[in-house]
Amino acid sequence: MHLRYPLTLRPLFTTMTTQTLLRSSPFPPLKTPPSSQRHRFPHHRPFFTVFCSKPISRNPPSPLRTNGYHGGASHASIPRPVQLETTPVEKHVELQFNILKKKLDAVGMETGICVPGQYNHLLCPKCLGGDQEERSLSLYIAPDGGSAAWVCFRAKCGWKGSTQAFAGRSSSTSQVTPVQKKREITVEELQLEPLCNELLAYFSERLISKETLERNAVRQRTYHDQIVIAFTYRRNGALVSCKYRDINKKFWQEENTEKIFYGLDDIVGQSDIIIVEGEMDKLAMEEAGFFNCVSVPDGAPPSVSSKELPSPDQDKKYQYLWNCKDELKQATRVILATDGDSPGQALAEELARRIGKEKCWRVRWPKKGSSDNCKDANEVLMYLGPDALKEAIENAELYPIRGLFNFRDYFDEIDAYYYQTLGYEIGIPTGWNNLNDLYNVVPGELTIVTGVPNSGKSEWIDALLCNLNEIAGWKFALCSMENKVREHARKLLEKHLKKPFFNVRYGENVERMSVEEFEQGKLWLSDTFSLIRCEDDSLPNINWVLNLAKAAVLRHGVRGLVIDPYNELDHQRPPNQTETEYVSQLLTLIKRFAQHHGCHVWFVAHPRQLHNWVGGPPNLYDISGSAHFINKCDNGIVIHRNRDPEAGPIDQVQVCVRKVRNKVAGTIGDAMLLYNRVTGEYTAADIENPAVKKSPSARNR
Repeated sequence: MHLRYPLTLRPLFTTMTTQTLLRSSPFPPLKTPPSSQRHRFPHHRPFFTVFCSKPISRNPPSPLRTNGYHGGASHASIPRPVQLETTPVEKHVELQFNILKKKLDAVGMETGICVPGQYNHLLCPKCLGGDQEERSLSLYIAPDGGSAAWVCFRAKCGWKGSTQAFAGRSSSTSQVTPVQKKREITVEELQLEPLCNELLAYFSERLISKETLERNAVRQRTYHDQIVIAFTYRRNGALVSCKYRDINKKFWQEENTEKIFYGLDDIVGQSDIIIVEGEMDKLAMEEAGFFNCVSVPDGAPPSVSSKELPSPDQDKKYQYLWNCKDELKQATRVILATDGDSPGQALAEELARRIGKEKCWRVRWPKKGSSDNCKDANEVLMYLGPDALKEAIENAELYPIRGLFNFRDYFDEIDAYYYQTLGYEIGIPTGWNNLNDLYNVVPGELTIVTGVPNSGKSEWIDALLCNLNEIAGWKFALCSMENKVREHARKLLEKHLKKPFFNVRYGENVERMSVEEFEQGKLWLSDTFSLIRCEDDSLPNINWVLNLAKAAVLRHGVRGLVIDPYNELDHQRPPNQTETEYVSQLLTLIKRFAQHHGCHVWFVAHPRQLHNWVGGPPNLYDISGSAHFINKCDNGIVIHRNRDPEAGPIDQVQVCVRKVRNKVAGTIGDAMLLYNRVTGEYTAADIENPAVKKSPSARNR
């Protein structure tokens, strides 16, 4: 009988009629996986051809029993296997497939049922299939048995790689890392002994009793001619790992053992869990009556990692958390009682990130003297006693979550607001008596200013800034795209010095500012204002303006920002975003900047083109772009200049306060100011005009 293969080598498969023949094949026996564990690909279907000199009996062999041959079956009735001839190519295939299997076995894969040319589904040696023990690892072996590639399809694992039987093959491969099985250890193997009197005295100095040591199975061991403390790590009472400490406070652990919490059995079934940084702290907690406490095995990191959380199988430093996830999952509150130093706080943050900050609490250690705080639980026990340690744990605070606060976090600020100890908590007056009842400048708010062209919006804001600087010493950042620097400087100096910049006739002779006053004014400009301007011909966008304003706040102590006007900014919005959505987003950015930095922002926005305008002041809803200008601002002001001589003086300016969110800082109403064309100053008008005075209803708002 001869066996002939096609030119492309295919793995051998057994069938009912040829199973006996293949028992003598030089290849290792290959088991076909169940239909639920293999993929069928027509182009991978192996085949072979058998040529026989004599017909082969179609009768199947007699069944075999484990306790002997029965039912007429005898050794003589069992057909002898036919010896198959193997070629050098077949021997090479067999050799490299066996070598490949050894490499796969080395990384923990069970290759007994693996078939070349097919996708084999195995238990992943990395994640062990999770809680359900899924056979999630897909392994593909090349038809010639020379290479293999695999990937685990569990979302929390994703382990993948490839290897080959011999080096130098053209297929791409990745280095295979063997999976080390965890070592099993015993007390006898480690030669652990009960604590001697000297070590008992050492613990006694730290107020750790012999009963607590015995309960936690603290032992000693002779190591390199010295006696060291042995902290035994146990699960369900069985020894899992052991950590040692010598007289110099040097720590080390048994290699290749599973990482778990110290005292793990004490938190099984507990709704409240306390996590400390060291074994001594765990023992100290028991002295204060807390047995539901565990210690981390590896100490604290130097700082909080800036990287995203790795997957559980890659999270090597905190593997003890994932090895004890069932015990942590059942807890409703986890108290993080780590050390008070920077590494201890970093450990608390790393633990909270993995456990979930929503169910974490943190402990603040009390002072051990006049100034310094205790570092950890054992120091509290030693210096202040078990009652102080118990009180510290019972007074644990909710772990802070960024963006989620309690009013308790702001009690200092609320107290200062009530007692008015910070100054100007209810706003800074404008400097015009008749306007102070309507509008005061509160740090951290947004004021929208509008008005028809040439109404004096920018002039009024400049005058207001000069008053605020004189009253409260505020400094400002100016993003005024419509003003030339020299023109803006002239306007500000005239208002500050109350003298004209040039010798100009306005119907009467007025002395211009002197050289000395001009030089002093330049210093005032330099100390009071920062300029935000583009150095090229491009338009600035709002993010660019706010980033520079932030720098001015931090570098120069700026308390106010002017953005004048809205239409001079670069407003490039996505195609799928409406102007209303864009304006809402822009104003939100400005308000967050103002609130975060305690900086008041004045934002000038022009009204849209007014049809059939009869000369009265526009409404805030007339601002071009969106109604969000009035909806989202804290204060809304319309500046309107009189153009009708019959209605009053031409230099009369009407300040219309149309919105005040903070009722403590003002209310809705109008105030009249007179504009001095020579110096650019504004003064309160003594004109009684019921049409522009605030109504009683507005006064009470």
